[in-house]
Amino acid sequence: MKFAVVAQRSTPANVSLATAPVPGVESVLLSPAQALVHLEPGDVALGRLDVLHSLDGMEPGVWALERLAARGVRVLNPPAAVLAAHDKLSTAEALQRAGLPHPRTEALFEDDPIVELELPVVVKPPYGSWGADVFLCTTAEELEACLAGLRERPWFGATGAVVQELVPPLGHDLRCVVAGGRIVGAIERWAAPGEWRTNIALGGTRRPVVPPPRACELAIAAAAALGIDLVGVDLLPTGAGEYVVIELNGAVDFTHEYADDFDVFAETVSALVGRAAVDEPDEAAVASFS
Repeated sequence: MKFAVVAQRSTPANVSLATAPVPGVESVLLSPAQALVHLEPGDVALGRLDVLHSLDGMEPGVWALERLAARGVRVLNPPAAVLAAHDKLSTAEALQRAGLPHPRTEALFEDDPIVELELPVVVKPPYGSWGADVFLCTTAEELEACLAGLRERPWFGATGAVVQELVPPLGHDLRCVVAGGRIVGAIERWAAPGEWRTNIALGGTRRPVVPPPRACELAIAAAAALGIDLVGVDLLPTGAGEYVVIELNGAVDFTHEYADDFDVFAETVSALVGRAAVDEPDEAAVASFS
C-alpha cells in the first residue's frame, strides 16, 4: 500500500510522517498536483492542507483531493473535515452539536462590530494559527482598540473575526494528537514568561506528558465530531480533572517528544492505514496512554 502525505509544505512533521517506518507501507510526501500523478485506486492519501500564512483561508489543493477520492484513492482528512477544523466558527458549531465543552463563540464582521459576550474575551482570526493576531481584551477600551486595529488586517475584511469567552489561562495547556480514532501522542505546552498564549511560535515550551483518560476521551470525541482522521486537539484544564476543548488543528505540527516509548509518527501512520482499511470508521478507543 502507498501512503501519501498530501501537503503544500515540507514541514518537519510532514517529512516525518512520509518517512515513518511502517512494515508493508510505502510512505511518500506529495504536493496535491503530484498526488494526482502518482496515486492509484487502493492507495491512501492524507490531506495535510494548512491555513495560509495570510490567515484568510486554507491552502489550495482541495480540487486534487476531491479528484483523488473520485478516482478510488482513500482520502483521509477529507477537505470538509479539515476546513471545519481550521475554521474556528465551524469548529465551535460542531463541538456544540456534539455537546462538548467549548468557549462560547460568536462571529464578528467589519460591518457588524458588535460583541455580545461578556468581557474578558479573546479575539482571533477564524483561520488563525501560530498564535498570530490573537488578542485578549479585558476592558471595553481594550476591545475598542482591538476592533480598530482589526480593520487594518487584510484577513479581517475577508473572513471577519471570531470572539470567544476567556477560559482563565493557567499558563499551560494539553495537546493530544488523534489518529484513526485513538490517541497517538500528547504534550503539555507552557507559555513563555509574561505570555498568556502557549504557542511554541511565541516562545512556549513543550513538556512530555501522559494524558489523563478524561482528556483522551474529549480529544477523541472532538475529532469524531468533525469527522477528521488526523488532528491536534488543544485542551485547557479547568480544575477537578476537567478540560475545555479550545481548538482543533487540521494540519497539526508535532514532534517525537509527543511519545516517549515509541515512534509517534510510525504509530500515527499505522493508525491511519488501519482506519483506511475499513469501510466505516471504527469505534474510537483510548490508546495505551490511558
